[in-house]
Amino acid sequence: MEHPEQRAEGAGPFTTRLTWHGPDGGTVVWDSRRARKRGALSVHDPAGVTSAPATADVRALNRLGRLNTFASIAFTLGGALFALGAGVAQFGSGDTTRSASIYFAGGLFFNLGGYTSLLQVLNAPRHNPGNGALSTPAWRWWRYEPMRLDWLSTFVLFAGTLVFGVNLLDSFLQGLTTQQINRLIWTPDMIGCALFLISGHLAFSEICHRPCPCFRSRSLGWWIVAVNQLGSVLFMISALAAFTRPATDSLVNADIANWGTLCGGLCFSLSGALQALERP
Repeated sequence: MEHPEQRAEGAGPFTTRLTWHGPDGGTVVWDSRRARKRGALSVHDPAGVTSAPATADVRALNRLGRLNTFASIAFTLGGALFALGAGVAQFGSGDTTRSASIYFAGGLFFNLGGYTSLLQVLNAPRHNPGNGALSTPAWRWWRYEPMRLDWLSTFVLFAGTLVFGVNLLDSFLQGLTTQQINRLIWTPDMIGCALFLISGHLAFSEICHRPCPCFRSRSLGWWIVAVNQLGSVLFMISALAAFTRPATDSLVNADIANWGTLCGGLCFSLSGALQALERP
């Protein structure tokens, strides 16, 4: 049986969009993010007019909807708690344990959101290379798929949330020297911020189908990734300002550290709320 003509697009070795040209002149488009978020393919008739999208079965759509809801709630609450913790640190009584506890609770929600995002990739409908139809895989809690850009982006994001967890746990330690603070608290913070930035760049590559970012004002997915990436940049600025100078035993700039975390947390909370709209 002759397969329809197929055209692949993507970033580097990763395929993020496939277009099938059928014998009738129509096209079917598999887009990585659209397929895993909405469980749908774009269908166009020979005149190029968009028709009703081809979707996965009801079981797959319900699965995607539940996972998207969990991830949305987790990131919305996690970002809000980080913003609250930073607000307590900036305007509160100076009780570091209170703000650390709020940060830690926010970190747990980030862990949940990161892993749920990975589950959404692992259990998203898969396309048939022959005809582009979507099929529903068996449920997976884990699978190693580094040659999928969506898997790589969400895995790096989840790893970043776990590294943040190390930073947040170590922040409860008392009596640390300046060197220990920078090694046990600041260094994991920097690594987590770097992983968030890498994850965001990979997510941009998935949406743009090329290695460099693009601007797509009409794409909800693009806005979610862009707001997330802004939050990651603000977290990185906060982490840089939170380095403890060995000579003075003080932060580079406590105000920038707190405001960067507060604004970054609000960005993550906003993107989490927007994510609730990107569903089947």
